[in-house]
Amino acid sequence: MKLISKCIEKDHSGHVTLCPEELEDMWHVYNLITKDDLIKATTIRRLQSESTTGSTSSQRIRLVLTITVETVDFDAQVGLLRINGRVASENGPVPPCPMPHAPCPVTADVANSRVQMGSYHTIDLELNRHLTVVKPEWDTIALERVDESCDITTQAEVAAVVCQEGLANLCFLTQHMTVVKQRIETPIPRKRKGSVTNYDKGLTKFYEHIYQAIERHVRFDIVKAVIIASPGFVKDRFYAYMVDQAVKTENKVILENRYKFILIHCSSGHKHALNEVMQDASVLAKLADTKAAREVGALQKFYEMLNHDPDRAFYGYGHVAKANEQGAIGTLIVTDELFRSADIATRKQYIALVEGVRAMGGSVYVFSSLHVSGEQLQQLSGVAALLNFPLPDIEDEDNKEEDE
Repeated sequence: MKLISKCIEKDHSGHVTLCPEELEDMWHVYNLITKDDLIKATTIRRLQSESTTGSTSSQRIRLVLTITVETVDFDAQVGLLRINGRVASENGPVPPCPMPHAPCPVTADVANSRVQMGSYHTIDLELNRHLTVVKPEWDTIALERVDESCDITTQAEVAAVVCQEGLANLCFLTQHMTVVKQRIETPIPRKRKGSVTNYDKGLTKFYEHIYQAIERHVRFDIVKAVIIASPGFVKDRFYAYMVDQAVKTENKVILENRYKFILIHCSSGHKHALNEVMQDASVLAKLADTKAAREVGALQKFYEMLNHDPDRAFYGYGHVAKANEQGAIGTLIVTDELFRSADIATRKQYIALVEGVRAMGGSVYVFSSLHVSGEQLQQLSGVAALLNFPLPDIEDEDNKEEDE
C-alpha cells in the first residue's frame, strides 16, 4: 500500500489518501473504514440525461464521488471491497487515464454536479487507484494500521499445503490473512486385493495437481517457508514425488528452494489444521520473526497459563478490564473485529483498553480475524489477557455478584 498523503489535526480529525496495490491492502482498508466515515474515490455511475425534445438517455461515466459510509463488505477470496453509502459531494467526471492502471487525475466540477446529493451509491474499490478516508477522529489502532500497511517489509511470509489422501488446501499466511489460494480434490480409488494399480494412479494424479498448484502460485523469492502438513505419510510421499519431478524436468526453482520446505504432521487436510501446524516447535523456530508465529505463540502461552495457573489468564471484556484497572496485564490479545464494531462506544472501550495496557508497559497483539489464530481467539469472546501476577479476586467478585 502506498501512502499518498496524510493530514491529522490536533483534535485527531483528518484524512489519509492511500493507493492499495495488493489483495491484502484491501483487507487493511476494510479495517480502516467505519460507519459515518467519508470516502472519496474514483467510481462508475450511470447518469441519465434529457434532451430538448424530451427523450432520455443514460451512460456510464467514471467520476470522483465522496460518500458517507453506511456499510462495507469484503470478500477475502477475490479481494473485492464494496463501500455503500449516500453521496456527499461530486468532483466531476474523470478524463481518460494515460495508462490502464494509473491513478486518474481529478477534474473539479462541483458546480456542474449531475449526481443527486444524498442518493445511494456503491463504490467498488479498485487496485492502484487512490482512496481518501476522512474521519472525525483517528484513533491509535487506525493510525497504526495505516503505518503498518504502508511498510514494505511486511509482506506475505508463509505458504502451506495441508493435505490428506484426495484433499489438499494451498494456503498463504500473510501478516494479517490466511487465504486458501487453491483447494484440490481428487478421487482416489480404493486398494483392491491383488491390485493397487488404480490406487497408485489416483495418488500420482493427486500429487501432480498439488505440484502444479505450488508451481503456479508460490513465489519462492518472497515466501520464507513452504509447509507441507498431513496425517500419516502423505506429506513424505508427496515431497519425494515433487523432488523427483523437479529433477526429471530440471525445475531449478523447486530444487534451489528445497531448504524452505518443512514437513509437519497434522490431523487433516482442512484449513483449520493450520492452527496446530503453526504451533509446532520446528515451524516456530524457522518463522520466529514472522507476525503469524508471534501471535500463535502468544495464544499458546495463554492456553498453557489457563490450564496451569488460571488466576493469571482471563478472557472476556469484563474480566480483562478489571485486570487492567489493577495494572496486572502483561500481554493483551484482541481481534481486529472488535475495532470494526458499528457501535462507537464499543470501539472506544477496546481502544481505551489497548492504550491502557500499553501505558502500563504491557504487550498488545491485534489478531486478524482472517487468521486461524484470530478465528480461535474469536471463540473466546475476541479478547484475552496474560497477567503479570495472579488475581483470584476477579473470579470471587463474580461469584459474589451471582450469589446476591
